[in-house]
Amino acid sequence: MAAAPLSSDQLVGILRDTIVSLVRRDGVDLSARQLAVFLTCYLTDGGHTVRGLAQDLNVSKPAITRALDRLTELDYVRRKVDPSDRRSVLVQRTVKGAAFLRETRHIMADALANNKEAPASGGRRSAG
Repeated sequence: MAAAPLSSDQLVGILRDTIVSLVRRDGVDLSARQLAVFLTCYLTDGGHTVRGLAQDLNVSKPAITRALDRLTELDYVRRKVDPSDRRSVLVQRTVKGAAFLRETRHIMADALANNKEAPASGGRRSAG
């Protein structure tokens, strides 16, 4: 038997609970843009470049560069010159970034479990 789809209130609850857990844990916080760049690099295949990420996320190349600067500082990604086009830089995954993705997945699984228990109307939380 297939599980019932989650309501939009439950999905937003999962997002909220995930973000709250990420900011409460020890360690650094990522901005929404940094998280979007990180997840794009880790969840989509391909040789990611600044130009490609900017196009995929519909933001400027300088905004991608700033996000990558932060992700590089955290050792979540690494930049490498593209051997086939030395003018281009490829974004690579790292062991530390993979560990952060695993931790994020666990946090989201907990948020999902907590929100499946809540009424579909979102009644477990007040809006204010």
